[in-house]
Amino acid sequence: MTQKTGRKFYLKQFKAISNAISTYDDFNLLVNHLVEGICRTFNVKGASILIMDQIEQQMFRVSSYGISEEYLNKGPLFIDDKYCSLGTGKVELIQDIQHDERIQYPKAAEKEGIASMMGIPIKYRSWVIGVIRIYDREELNFHESDVDSLCVLGNQLGLVIENNGLKNFVDHVNMAFEQLPPRIVRGYCNPS
Repeated sequence: MTQKTGRKFYLKQFKAISNAISTYDDFNLLVNHLVEGICRTFNVKGASILIMDQIEQQMFRVSSYGISEEYLNKGPLFIDDKYCSLGTGKVELIQDIQHDERIQYPKAAEKEGIASMMGIPIKYRSWVIGVIRIYDREELNFHESDVDSLCVLGNQLGLVIENNGLKNFVDHVNMAFEQLPPRIVRGYCNPS
């Protein structure tokens, strides 16, 4: 995260991505384009978007690019709030995956050719609801302004995820409402 590397995100790119986040109707298409765009922009091995399941206390992947199916299916990703972006709400940088206690599957990462990882928290208001993970074959070294831009995009993505969840809930309520008998919908019952 030092300034050894040049910036990759400038206002033009940031505006284009922000516009996409706010206008996409298809959530799956949006997250697929985001992870691919991150990989292409920063020339990294891969990226994933993971969302926290609060009931199971594990993360589930909603999109990934540049990572094999074998690595994606290595096992559940449990949350350790002490170390993870999900718990701290801060950018998580792991420069040496093989020797870092935060990594659950170091052997799988080695086999996949992943040497370092960065976690960008996805936030909705004050809650961290997910993480954008960026993986590379060598030590990650992003410009500080690019990391800040990714954090802002994580916040925007958090809003989209929450709105998508709310829309799904309202759709389920509407479907249930449509299944009610007309007498209940109209607000009266015939006492017999």
